[in-house]
Amino acid sequence: MSDTYLTVAAEGEHETEVNRSRFLCVLAPAATEEAALARVARARERHPAASHHCFAYVIGSDADVRRASDDGEPSGTAGQPMLNMLLRREARFAVAVVTRWFGGTKLGAGGLIRAYGGAVGAALDAHPLVPRRRLRLATVTVDHARAGRLENEVRALGHPVRDVAYGPEVTLTLALPAAELDAFAAWLASATAGAARLTPGGETHDAA
Repeated sequence: MSDTYLTVAAEGEHETEVNRSRFLCVLAPAATEEAALARVARARERHPAASHHCFAYVIGSDADVRRASDDGEPSGTAGQPMLNMLLRREARFAVAVVTRWFGGTKLGAGGLIRAYGGAVGAALDAHPLVPRRRLRLATVTVDHARAGRLENEVRALGHPVRDVAYGPEVTLTLALPAAELDAFAAWLASATAGAARLTPGGETHDAA
C-alpha cells in the first residue's frame, strides 16, 4: 500500500461546450460524503436555471466510497462516466459536479457519456491532482504532569498536533502517518512508562 494518494488541491472549475450545450465542471476536495453532497447543493443554489447537476465522488484513500448521480439524464450517461474518469485518474477524497445547460440539440447516449466524462477529464487537466500522505487521526490521553513534555516530544518527532483538550486528563489529537501508527504506539508506551493511552481514529490527510 502506498503512503500517498492523489486528490484535488483546491476547488476549481472548467467549462466545455458540446453542440451548444454548456458543461461546467467543478472539482473540489471532499473529506466526507456530507462534504461532497454539500458541494452538489451549492451548485444547485448557484445555477438554479441549469438543466442538470450531475455528480460523482470518491471518498477514502482506497476509494472505499463511490457514488454517482445522473440527475435526470438517461441512466448511466452522466454520473458513471464522471466516476469512471475520477477513478481512472486515481482521484481520492474528491467530488466532481457537472452542471449542464441544454443547448437545444440532443446528444444521444454516446454523446452524453463522452460529454460528461470529457468535462471531468478536461477539468482534471486544468486543475491537476496533487499527492497527499495517508494519515490516521489518533488521540493520546495522559495526566497533566506529563502532558506538556509529551506534547513537545510529539511535535519534535514531526507529528502534527491537531488539538489539545484539558479535563481530568489531557487529550492530544494527532495526525500520524498510517504506516507509523504501530511504531508510534510502541514509542509512546516507552516514553510514558505505559501511562498514556493511544486511541486510533479515522483517516485524514496532509500535504505530501
